[in-house]
Amino acid sequence: MWGHKHIVWDLRPDVNILSGMNGAGKSTILNLCVDQLDRIEAGQEANSPDNGVNFVFSPEGAECVSYDVIRSIDRPLMNSNLLEKMSDRNVKSELDWQLYKLQRRYLDYQVNIGNRTISMLTSGDPARMAQAAQEAMPKARFMDYVDELFHDTGKKIVRDSNEIVFDQFGTRLLPYSLSSGEKQLLVVLLTALVQDNQPGVLLMDEPEISLHVEWQQQLLRRVRSMNPNVQVIMTTHSPAVIMDGWMDAVVDVADITVE
Repeated sequence: MWGHKHIVWDLRPDVNILSGMNGAGKSTILNLCVDQLDRIEAGQEANSPDNGVNFVFSPEGAECVSYDVIRSIDRPLMNSNLLEKMSDRNVKSELDWQLYKLQRRYLDYQVNIGNRTISMLTSGDPARMAQAAQEAMPKARFMDYVDELFHDTGKKIVRDSNEIVFDQFGTRLLPYSLSSGEKQLLVVLLTALVQDNQPGVLLMDEPEISLHVEWQQQLLRRVRSMNPNVQVIMTTHSPAVIMDGWMDAVVDVADITVE
């Protein structure tokens, strides 16, 4: 229930795209869902009436879900307390802040991959030992994607760095030096990578805002390639996002609303 509207949205397990005219409530619906997921993560009831949002989780009996939220507007950071605590003064915008947090998760992801690989190689089990080489493939695929997408500007990920760093014609670049569109794309792909192929939900509010059309067309395919187990829930105004086979995943706000 939202205002005087009752909204029922039956979600697909792979991709869900919410469309609608400006002011129809796309971002509001997504934000209410995120707010309720935050409440659940904080230990509150799954279906609290406080903000009128009720979830039905799968499988039956589940009471929570792992989730990530990506916001695409690159506004300056306004939280003075947060700025004072920052150890990296290059972080100046909301996309920078998302990248900063993802860098930390990326380090943890690499440690987990390394530990799993060592465990497989030392297990003595030929089948597990043969699988060890597969552990590094998602990271390599992520780097290949980014290099391919950033090729026209000469940027390449430095592959021997533990953090995300770029080389551009011999000059090292931190991700905070990228354009808003490049940061946005990096945030989306890096989030999908560090989910480590685990089931979960990725909520995105108009993730295509700063992306040119070719990147918009590839966005969902790339995300699903990085983590085929993630359930995407997103809003968009762009026809290009759905052109790569996602027309059936689109739902208009009006189609799930009862006055």
